[in-house]
Amino acid sequence: MKLHVVIEKDEAGYYVAEVPALPGCLSQGKTYEEAIDNIKEAIQGWLEVMESKQQFDPAKLVEVAV
Repeated sequence: MKLHVVIEKDEAGYYVAEVPALPGCLSQGKTYEEAIDNIKEAIQGWLEVMESKQQFDPAKLVEVAV
């Protein structure tokens, strides 16, 4: 899965990472690389939480690639 991540340096010097396609999926790091590692972990957690909130009927699931 590929997602766009926006990374900006805040006024305190931390790198803040956000995934616009996943509302509320944010993380940060002291370095750019740490922010990347942390946002990957945040994305995994976000997807796990959202999946656990939904009950899917496997017969109705459709996988698409764009």
